[in-house]
Amino acid sequence: MSSFIVEGGRRLVGTVSPQGAKNEALQVICATLLTGEKVTISNLPDILDVKNLIELLREMGAEVNFTAPDVCEFQAKDINLDYVFSPEFRRKAQSLRGSVMVTGALLGRYGKALLPKPGGDKIGRRRLDTHFLGFEKLGASFEYDSFLKIYHIEAKEGLNGTFILLDEASVTGTANLIMASVLAKGVTTLYNAACEPYVQQLCLMLNRMGAKISGVGSNLLTIEGVEALHGTDHRLLPDMIEVGSFIGIAAMTGGDVTLKSVSMKDLGVMPDAFRRLGVSLEVTGDDIRVNQKEIYEIDTFIDGSIMTFSDAPWPGLSPDLLSIFLVVATQAKGSTLIHQKMFESRLFFVDKLIDMGARIILCDPHRAAVIGSGRFHYLQATDMASPDIRAGVAMLIAALGARGTSRIQNIGQIDRGYQQIDKRLNALGASIIRED
Repeated sequence: MSSFIVEGGRRLVGTVSPQGAKNEALQVICATLLTGEKVTISNLPDILDVKNLIELLREMGAEVNFTAPDVCEFQAKDINLDYVFSPEFRRKAQSLRGSVMVTGALLGRYGKALLPKPGGDKIGRRRLDTHFLGFEKLGASFEYDSFLKIYHIEAKEGLNGTFILLDEASVTGTANLIMASVLAKGVTTLYNAACEPYVQQLCLMLNRMGAKISGVGSNLLTIEGVEALHGTDHRLLPDMIEVGSFIGIAAMTGGDVTLKSVSMKDLGVMPDAFRRLGVSLEVTGDDIRVNQKEIYEIDTFIDGSIMTFSDAPWPGLSPDLLSIFLVVATQAKGSTLIHQKMFESRLFFVDKLIDMGARIILCDPHRAAVIGSGRFHYLQATDMASPDIRAGVAMLIAALGARGTSRIQNIGQIDRGYQQIDKRLNALGASIIRED
């Protein structure tokens, strides 16, 4: 198991460019299975989840060719469906949360798929009802093997367009149903669809491939099924969560960091939410500068009550950012409530922050009250282990702002979502040693 040895207390200064968006990459890579023609995706992040998904497609029979470190050509001419139903596929897909979206593409193109119960972050229940209820309305049926923990899905009579009201605005559920619908017969309407920028990007890419999707950017999508899709080129957006991570790192270390080409229009409420946390942001075009010279102070609501940061479907604050907001709040002046509504295990890492001296009250699995120290009470270094991608980065932010040298174990979780994070932070003045 690899670890980071982090010497805290260093002020980070410099310029950094965010990687391509992880969540978008997982969606559009799966979408390449919808055509036998070549699809080229650029700005791919060099992270474990993306590499593992690409390798899974390669073993399914897709031709994969990197023409540059961040540019990859996919051509799914001859997919081996026998492999899709094999124990080897099951084993590999179970370890990768993004594999759930292979299902919609295979069901849309071939009329059948197998979905192992997917792995990924240990952040609480992540139910799949939205996916299967939608597949059923399109005409598919499924059986669950409780011993092997796999779902067999098949549309023996083909998929037919229909009206689908999603029981939750699930991002992966929306992506799966979009991919299943683009080749279905007739018109599909998805209501209460997720409308995150990454879902919009998936729709735009599919439209360039010949799909007919309208309502992009709203929660009401209309999809007119087509006979076939063709190839295209697609470039990923910058990773919004990594942008938020670097903003948090700069604030926590009192740094002066400029983030280049962040695609401001796709950040939603995130910049304003950081400002309410007291973080100093200067926006010039598509660049953000965080120059945190002074102690940052948490805002209050207009009536003077304590500020609450909570996650919500787009364009609300992403749940992936709340771990970062929580750790940054520990060194702010003032108090706040962090309300993580979606996942009941995502705040359990705060016991390590408490060990470091953070003043946090874990009210229940979903809420944590943070009493900021205003830098009059610094965090102290400690040893900890990363339970998931976002908690791992929050721990790294805490270690960078702490006094002393910390060790973060299980950094493979961080590597799943962040490209060479240690080297990029060291280039800004951090001291992080990767130890195998």
